[in-house]
Parts: sequence; structure tokens; C-alpha cells
Amino acid sequence: MFKKILIANRGEIAVRIIRACRELDIRTVSVYSEADRQNMHVRLADEAICIGPAQAEQSYLNVPAILTAAEITDSEAIHPGYGFLSENPQFAEACAASGIAFIGPSPDNIRLGGDKAKARQVMKRRGVPVVPGSDGPLDSVAAAVKAAKKIGFPCIIKASMGGGGRGMKIVNAEEQIEDAFYMAQREALTAFGSSELYLEKYLQDIRHIEVQVLADTKGRIIHLGERECSIQRRHQKLIEESPSSFVSEKLRKRLGELAIRAARAVKYRNIGTVEFIVTPEEEVYFMEFNTRVQVEHPVTEMVMGVDLVKEQILLSAGMPITAKKVFKPRGSAIECRINAEDPDRFIPSPGKIEFLHQPGGPGVRVDTAAYCGWTVPSHYDSLIAKLITFGSNRQEAIARMKRALDEFVIEGIKTTIPFHKRVLENRDFKEGRINTSFLDRLHKPETPTG
Repeated sequence: MFKKILIANRGEIAVRIIRACRELDIRTVSVYSEADRQNMHVRLADEAICIGPAQAEQSYLNVPAILTAAEITDSEAIHPGYGFLSENPQFAEACAASGIAFIGPSPDNIRLGGDKAKARQVMKRRGVPVVPGSDGPLDSVAAAVKAAKKIGFPCIIKASMGGGGRGMKIVNAEEQIEDAFYMAQREALTAFGSSELYLEKYLQDIRHIEVQVLADTKGRIIHLGERECSIQRRHQKLIEESPSSFVSEKLRKRLGELAIRAARAVKYRNIGTVEFIVTPEEEVYFMEFNTRVQVEHPVTEMVMGVDLVKEQILLSAGMPITAKKVFKPRGSAIECRINAEDPDRFIPSPGKIEFLHQPGGPGVRVDTAAYCGWTVPSHYDSLIAKLITFGSNRQEAIARMKRALDEFVIEGIKTTIPFHKRVLENRDFKEGRINTSFLDRLHKPETPTG
């Protein structure tokens, strides 16, 4: 087992990792930028090292600085969290070259997970259904037109190395393809360093459902059920829950089997997430393979009784999966992402937190690095807390979430708490009638019942 781990991240996920390490009796090292000198993860770690200015490129994405910090603190492993370097295969290779364990899958796993076009091809060969689309990357506008005509409109052009909604353009007619192609190409190059694109059929009224998998070095692979991630804005998840109210036992079994098949297809190791598109008719299509701990991992932890961050660390140390049985969900959990943003326009709202009161009580969990007096910087992602509630069923989880949101007080900045309250009061949400278009109709008249 590792004796000391350096955490190459910040904020709530860094705090989450520190807590898991404490329970495993592992010492921790936090790295931080000049803007994060007073952050909670700096205070909680056993050691802390400044690695550069506020700009992420000069700090949290600065591979030489992070490796140097690991070497001078005698850290045996690096945990990348999510975002930043977590899905960078070159960073995983640099860790190995420096004799430092990377807490995550192999560089090859990460590389394939990051190449959406190639991952589609691999899954298709292994019998995992994929959304109809181009056979591979698009090398020209003409190739995009040909693929679109073959599968029919609407289509979506996507960045092969993309994620988070960047480098994506929906096209409804042939004359829109050229502009969309070049716009997506520019966005992809700026965001991911690669302009490679592919094209898929744009499916509407679908659910975004993902399956958590664990795989050890002995070849054992299990899944821990699904997460419903359909409530999104511009392909960014806002609310997640487990299990999905839509997924039947039959569909759950199929999703689990496909997720394990996908993991076996790439000889996957460590924890990962296989993301699917599911139609109202329960047709399932592979979307992507995420090779890191997900932001929404707590909902799986709550219903499955498994600490995924601990599992991630243990698997990286070469240990087998600790779970000895097939897990079934117990109860229901919901997560609301609390962002420092204007709740109506979703514009970032950095600044000093003048007052903070976190909710509590039965079935309530808050993952955060925020505290009263902390200044939310403008340099990074706006996520400041994850509010998770657990109940014996979905109705109780929702009731507890509504109570917890009412108790959650953050003053000095704007947050998305009011937005989440609106969603939880929506009749369609309460009755489980959600999909990726949910926010488009949130402000429209609700669906009548009876």
C-alpha cells in the first residue's frame, strides 16, 4: 500500500481524496496555485507545495512542477482527481517514467477513452452498439456531408478528443454542415489540441445513463449500477441520481453487461464509467468511456455502499476488487452541483463567501472545500459544492434534497441553489419524466397529469 500520495488537483475533489487517504492511513501532499493558497485542501493535507501562478497552465497543468513536487516530498503515487491532468495519457506516462504510480488506468486506456472516434470503432467491433454515424474521423466537409446523407438529419458533429459540450455542433440540413464543421474544428483545436471530428445521428428525447465499472489487475470486472445524468445544460451535467427511475431490472442487466463488455474490450483496469444514450424505447447506444473518477460518483457510493476513491487507490496499488458479491442498489440518491453562477443566466459569480451554512440531518452529504471567508477564484471551474441526499426511495431522496437546499445558505456570491429548487418543484422531474431536453421545457407549462 502507498504511504504517501500527492493530489494533483484542487477544491472539493482534493478534499474528498484527502479524506479517503486518511481512512487508509496514507499521508497526503496537496499542490496549489498562488490563487489557492488559502484553500481547504491546502489546510487539510499533511504537506502542501505551491506549484505556480493562478493560471492552470502554469500550475495544475504544469507537469514538471507537479512531478518535482512529488519527488521532493517522496510521494509514491499521484492522484489526478477529475479534470486537469486526469485524462492526459502523457502525464500518466511521465509518472511511470519518474517511478511514481498514477492512480488511474493505463495510458493506453486513457488514450482510447479520450479518442471518441476510435473508441466507437473498438466498441462496434466488440458488439457494443454505437449511435449510427461516420465510420471514423472526418477528413473534410465532403466526408461530413456524405456521412450525414447516409444516416439522415439531424446530426451532430463532435470533437474526437472532446467532452463537456465543446466542439459539438448540431446540424439539421446539408447547407448547415460546412459552417458547423469549421466552427467545431476551431473549438476542438482550441479546447483539446486536436481538430479531429466525427459525426453521429442526433437522437432526441434520450436519456444519458452511465454505468460505473471496477476492474482489477486479476481480470475481474464488476459494475455498480447506473446513474441518471439526463439533466444537463449545453451537455454539462447539473443533477444526477442513482438508480434511474426509468431503468427496469431487464434494462439494468443489459446496461451492466454492455459496460463490462466495453471494459473487457479495452482490457480496462481501475475504476471507470461507460456512458450510454438510451431511447424511450430502451434502445441502448455506447457514447464514451470516462477513465477517471466522475464528479457524480457520490450517488453510486450512497446506494451501493462502496467508497469509490478508496477502491481507486487500492486498485492502483495492485490489490483486487474488495467487493466479493454482486451489488444491488439500496434506496435512492440524488446529487445537485452547486456552482458559483447566476442561477438564471449561468454566468460565473466569483467572489468572497460572506456567510455559509451547510445543511445536515438524515441522509444529507455535502462534498465541498468552501468555507466562510473563502474567495471563490475566477480562474477555475465554478463548482463549489456537491449536495447529495439519500432516501429509502426516490421520493424520500427528493424530499431530503428540497429540505437540504432550503437549509443551504451561501451569501456574498450567486449560486445555482435557486435553479435546483425550481427543478425539484417541477412535476415532470418529480414523476421521473426527464431526458436531455428537460431544461428546454422547464419554463414551459408542465405536463398535465391524469
